[in-house]
Amino acid sequence: MDQLSVKERILEATITVFNQKGLKFTMDDIAKELSMSKKTIYTVFRDKESMFYAMVDYCFDKIKDSEKQVLQDKTLDTKERLRRLLGVLPDGYKDIDFRQLYLLKDRYPKIYKKVEERLENGWETTISLIEQGIQEGVFRPIHIQVLKTMFEATLEQFFQRDILIHNGISYSDALEEVVSILMQGIVK
Repeated sequence: MDQLSVKERILEATITVFNQKGLKFTMDDIAKELSMSKKTIYTVFRDKESMFYAMVDYCFDKIKDSEKQVLQDKTLDTKERLRRLLGVLPDGYKDIDFRQLYLLKDRYPKIYKKVEERLENGWETTISLIEQGIQEGVFRPIHIQVLKTMFEATLEQFFQRDILIHNGISYSDALEEVVSILMQGIVK
């Protein structure tokens, strides 16, 4: 396995500590998790907000990597490929408490905006797969933009409100349920 860069190590530790403490983590917590000095962390990230900002891209890039693996899996039919694509979470992210992201909107609006942008972009392969499924006759003809909007809006509601926390639902379970409901709605 390739050695992670210092930046990647810091981002992985940030994810771990975020999962343990939510937004209340400190740079000391990151340093302790890494057995690294805060000074070293500050050579890579100027502050907690810039680290969070980089973490958004890092997490979404990892999700995109997992999507590529799903798309390249020739053992999956179109229906299963779409199901997995919509619900993809990298193995290391399945236990992350994404429910805490609703706190970002007020405390870190710039970072929250970045999350929204990443949710709304990068749909080209998913749209192509839906179009393929419609052509194959496994999906009923739908307005793909409506499906995309429904999916995005649902995830954004998970991030904007503490609805999952109040109902004791993990983000990965909620995502799985959303994907199941959407798939049942489009499969012929």
